[in-house]
Amino acid sequence: MVINTNTSAQSSARLLGESSALLAKSLARLSSGSKIVSPEDDAAGLAVSSRFDAQINRNNAAKSNVGNAVSFSQTQDGFLAKVGKALDRMSELSVMAQDVTKSNADRALYDTEFQKLGSFVTDLATKQFNGVALFSATANNVTTDSEGTTTALAGVDLGAAAYTNATGSAIGTAATAATALTKVKAAITQLSTDRATVGANISTLNSYSDQLGVLSDNLSAANSRIKDVDVASESTQFARYNILVQAGTAMLSQANSTPQSALRLLQ
Repeated sequence: MVINTNTSAQSSARLLGESSALLAKSLARLSSGSKIVSPEDDAAGLAVSSRFDAQINRNNAAKSNVGNAVSFSQTQDGFLAKVGKALDRMSELSVMAQDVTKSNADRALYDTEFQKLGSFVTDLATKQFNGVALFSATANNVTTDSEGTTTALAGVDLGAAAYTNATGSAIGTAATAATALTKVKAAITQLSTDRATVGANISTLNSYSDQLGVLSDNLSAANSRIKDVDVASESTQFARYNILVQAGTAMLSQANSTPQSALRLLQ
């Protein structure tokens, strides 16, 4: 029996310290929801999780870009639908102006509406979406993944010859009305092609958006397996460490009181 060195108390204190550290770490995991609360918990897992986090954020940014491009294309189609109505009316006026029972004075009245509709179509060719021209022959490149890959969306140009020829026509006489009808019909044909192009753009963008959504889900699931704590398993460990701390505290108290028995030998 010795007094100066209480090896039992030292051992109990060391074990209690270890149990307390494990209990604190388990508590941190449960409170944070993450099983990697410090780099030493899983250094490799932390590195992989960090890369996953960055890729997920880039992926979400790309999905946002695609969504904006869809809105851009839908806006294009909305304006093109209005152009279609204007061209339909212009073709109708061109036919009406060829009526042999109409005088040139009557045709002048038709031409007034015809010119207004032409100006309407010309004005739409200059429309913008957030400062970006809606109607241009230049293709727009849209980011479609987290690595910055782009896809080109075919441009739609309301300033193309088919449109300008139609809007620059007149129906003041039967002869010019016949010529105008041919040009307006060509513009309607071009419009059909352009709306089909926009529709294909939207369909392609929606496919990319769906792909990005699935990829984001898969990346999040993989990242969760690395860094998210299993609450059921960790709560079991927490209960174990809690009992060890309580038992260690009791045993340390007991170990500290043991040397007092040496006093009986000195009495």
